[in-house]
Amino acid sequence: MTTESSFVQPTIPKFDGYYDHWAMLMENFLRSKEYWGLVVNGVPAVAEDVVLTDAQRKHIEDQQLKDLKAKNYLFQALDRSILRQF
Repeated sequence: MTTESSFVQPTIPKFDGYYDHWAMLMENFLRSKEYWGLVVNGVPAVAEDVVLTDAQRKHIEDQQLKDLKAKNYLFQALDRSILRQF
């Protein structure tokens, strides 16, 4: 007996040379993953001499992980030949 899943993994929009269209698709994709806030606001920076609570530290670590995941999606969307130009 086989089990079918109705879950479909969304595909990462590939950059095909049309930046404006790709940017809209990518923004929608990152919003659906709840990563768009990082694109707009970035990861909070903390001064070295500041002592954080456990909750604050956890929040920053979570934001850093989300940032890495968002970058991973961007790297997957861009061909290596495009990345080499930068």
